[in-house]
Amino acid sequence: MMKTTTKAKTASKPGKTSDAAKTAKQKKPSAVKYIPREEEIREKAMEIYYERIARGEHGTPEGDWHEAEELLRGS
Repeated sequence: MMKTTTKAKTASKPGKTSDAAKTAKQKKPSAVKYIPREEEIREKAMEIYYERIARGEHGTPEGDWHEAEELLRGS
């Protein structure tokens, strides 16, 4: 004897969309935040350092690094 199973079909009415379809349509793609590579940050930090020294301003290499990260990320 063979066992048979029946699957319940969900009837969709014309013009109506399912909740899953509505949710999928409502989701907007999120903006992908640019993450600079370490090499890019290093080069920008060196540029900031040399400009800062040329102006005779005080600062630290760590501060230059953080400023470079912020500039490259667009923060």
